Amino acid sequence: MTTDRPLHLGVALDGAGWHPAAWREPGARPKELFSPRYWADLVLEAERGLLDLVTVEDALNLQSDEFATQDRRADRVRGRLDAVLIAARVAPLTHSIGLVPTAIVSHTEPFHLSKAVATLDYVAQGRAGVRVQLAVRPDSAENFGRRELPSLDLDRINEPDVQARFAEYFDEAADYVEVLRRLWDSWEDDAEIRDVATGRFVDRDKLHYIDFTGRWFSVKGPSITPRPPQGQPLVAALGHADAPYRLIGRATDLGFVTPHDDAQAADLARRIDTQRRAAGREHEKVHVWADLVVLIDDTEQAARDRLERLNELAGTEYTSDAKIVAGTPSTVADLLAGWQEAGITGYRLRPASLPHDLTGITRGLVPELQRRGLFRTAYPEKASLRDLLGLPRPANRYANA
Repeated sequence: MTTDRPLHLGVALDGAGWHPAAWREPGARPKELFSPRYWADLVLEAERGLLDLVTVEDALNLQSDEFATQDRRADRVRGRLDAVLIAARVAPLTHSIGLVPTAIVSHTEPFHLSKAVATLDYVAQGRAGVRVQLAVRPDSAENFGRRELPSLDLDRINEPDVQARFAEYFDEAADYVEVLRRLWDSWEDDAEIRDVATGRFVDRDKLHYIDFTGRWFSVKGPSITPRPPQGQPLVAALGHADAPYRLIGRATDLGFVTPHDDAQAADLARRIDTQRRAAGREHEKVHVWADLVVLIDDTEQAARDRLERLNELAGTEYTSDAKIVAGTPSTVADLLAGWQEAGITGYRLRPASLPHDLTGITRGLVPELQRRGLFRTAYPEKASLRDLLGLPRPANRYANA
């Protein structure tokens, strides 16, 4: 690599791809969407492309073309496997790529998620992370019966009372992440003695109560799982507005954003950096990656034609929160290099159809970036996910308490 600013790449895996008609493509594998082999093949392909990480989508309600309500369509992929369990299944088959499943924090308990992600970090030997996501629709809440959430009225989304409610949801998520991090630190690194001769397996003085008490959570600890290999597995979140940008700056290691041009990319990177500094994290790095939906073919015309065909199959033009890029490896590489100058440190690419656009990334885009000296040609040996992203292993907050 010839650059002092390495470009980071991840891929977001979801069903048959991000385009709703992707499951109907000739190369798709719709009958295998709920099989371990399907997910293993995708992640292994991503690893062959030397990508930093994969994320796996998840939710607490069926997929829907509607943002605020559940549709009743039968011509779209519906249903999914648990993302954390997918990551745990493929972890032993991989060696270098980071595994970042999505976890919904609105109706689940941080204690449960902390030990699940810590376990994943052990299984993956230091390559685990988690993307925290909210679920604020009433139908998600009704699956648990613990709280009632008001309906989402998109016509009122920008009104002050609605924005205040959303800010509370994200503040709750920030507390959730704080509990995760404290539980991961509740065992010191050398708490396990395992001395057969003396009969001491653990140094009980190096297990700590976290005694977290806040508005939404009261957790005593310690965790039942020793401190993960990375100390702190990677925490990521996707943001579209000020409240999630505050969550990213305050609580995460990696934020995904959805700019549509280089000026917007620069603005979002600055806004998250402002939130990071406001949270007192001046000496901590927070990555800001741009999400892009990609369709990659040998010619730009072929990519545009494929997008048009997918839209015809879907019966409507595909739209996304992220920019949709249909082109060749060279045109996509041009965009990535340009936005990197705007302060974006990496990209989470959403393949429009799987496996077609995943191999377009790994076998087309990656070699193009390597030719330009913008991407690695091999994984560092025995690197953790934090190592891949240039993030230090955090000190344990309780070790000197």
